[in-house]
Amino acid sequence: MRTYDDSMFIDTFEHEYTWLNGFMRNVARFPGKNALIDPETNRFWTYTELNEESNRLANALQTSGIGKNDVVMAALRNCPEFAFSYIGPRKIGAILLAANFNLAAGEFALLLNQNKPKVVLYSANITKIMAEAEKLSTWKPQIFVMADNIEKLPLPQGHVLYEDFVKSAGKDNPKVTFRPHIYDEILRLCTSGTTALPKLVPINDINEVLSAHDVIMHYPMNANDVTLNMTPWFHRGGCHSGGVCPTFYAGACAVVMRKFQPANTLEWVEKFKITYLMGAPSNLAMLARVQEKSKFRLESLKGLVTMGAPLSKADCIRYMEILTPNIFNGYGTTETFWNSFLRPYNLPDGAGSVGASCTDDEVRVVKIYDDKKAEPTETVAKDNLSEGEIIIHAPEKTTYTYVGDTKMAEKKFYKGWMYTGDTGVWNEDLIVTVRGRKDDMIITSAENIYPTQIEEAINEHPKVKDSIVTSVPDKIRGQAVAAYVVPNDKSLTIKELFDFCTNHKMLSAYKRPRYFALIEELPQTATGKKKHFEMKNRAIEDLAKGILRKD
Repeated sequence: MRTYDDSMFIDTFEHEYTWLNGFMRNVARFPGKNALIDPETNRFWTYTELNEESNRLANALQTSGIGKNDVVMAALRNCPEFAFSYIGPRKIGAILLAANFNLAAGEFALLLNQNKPKVVLYSANITKIMAEAEKLSTWKPQIFVMADNIEKLPLPQGHVLYEDFVKSAGKDNPKVTFRPHIYDEILRLCTSGTTALPKLVPINDINEVLSAHDVIMHYPMNANDVTLNMTPWFHRGGCHSGGVCPTFYAGACAVVMRKFQPANTLEWVEKFKITYLMGAPSNLAMLARVQEKSKFRLESLKGLVTMGAPLSKADCIRYMEILTPNIFNGYGTTETFWNSFLRPYNLPDGAGSVGASCTDDEVRVVKIYDDKKAEPTETVAKDNLSEGEIIIHAPEKTTYTYVGDTKMAEKKFYKGWMYTGDTGVWNEDLIVTVRGRKDDMIITSAENIYPTQIEEAINEHPKVKDSIVTSVPDKIRGQAVAAYVVPNDKSLTIKELFDFCTNHKMLSAYKRPRYFALIEELPQTATGKKKHFEMKNRAIEDLAKGILRKD
């Protein structure tokens, strides 16, 4: 029992402390201020105009019968329509499924069957893939909407252009018959699983608000900032690390970049006075190479934020000298956003680690057992030598579950902690350094890839007996996919394997192996399990020797 009447607080907090209310406050506060800039098409949207465009989409969806808890899928590159779809569906209680636009047709078909969206919005550059996915899928959405057609590509039969879909819709806020709640699912993200089906991560409204607060607090960010994300907004890092979530919640301005180009990025920093750039370490490397030659004016930069991999001390010093002294490095997961954060005053001395926990989070390193999870209290020694599993406590930014996958949720979440599968060490100051993976996941250009799906695809080739997939270091991508193949036909060539993977409907471009080697047998345990870890070590040597080949 409370010592006071808490009924109004509970009612107000649970129903009104939403991301959308925060955005609408900025529409009122900054009606004429730029909220969104699209340099490629030279278009600008004020907060009033961004709200009106989002309302048009919301009203068009509502007219099409879309409402509370219906799924709207957006397979969109960073574009204005992504921003509208981020805001519009939540105005009518719908759930935005932010899909990876790099998927293959077969993968899209699985995603359609899995989520059953009533409407699909997609970027025009993936028109052929989406049309093929529609044929392969057993679930048939009501409407396919082609958006961001700056290439002026032909419209597939039965699909509708985004402009036509919203042209008759009103600009006023849609009428709704429900009260929003902070625990409503409003965003659904995908993270790689051990099969072709991704794990579906539900993000609720309070997760959105507190993820925005986390960025606003740690950068810090305010209404005077201008952000550009060099990685896709459909990622948790892309959407929430300076993307549309915190930017529009803070009243700042977002700059659209469809495809990362380092020269354009630096030019736009100078032209639009961008204050925060977000991207993978590989993005920073390319920016530095261009800036060394071109010398753009980067005085406006307050921060260059990177996630996905730690920075080496040498790289960090180089970027601080060439780009900006204000380097940030975050570590986290799709499920929990970022959970440790290196700020400029932690660098370059802290480079190589992922730092200490964020303000509201806790990151620990616990013991590893073969047959069970360690208790959250079973931590390893804080000696920077004892290796354990990294676990994360972030109750403000995660729902602790997956949509339709209770078994995976039980595997990953326990007593309010997420068990990441990453291994690492820590010291007496609770500074964590990542060492590797308990499993065999490959991370290439910030995309998570599991070998089993690629192995299954390769094994479909009629001349293949079996295969094992691992990774090798790659300067641009971080890691590249490498495949060892045991032929059942001696005529099999590496070129055949490349062609087969290139045309496979279940292999996105980023999942296709860049290196192949033909071998006589796979290393296996006594129980017949493939030794991925052993092959990972061998692959580094084989790449240097030329045994792993590109063609």
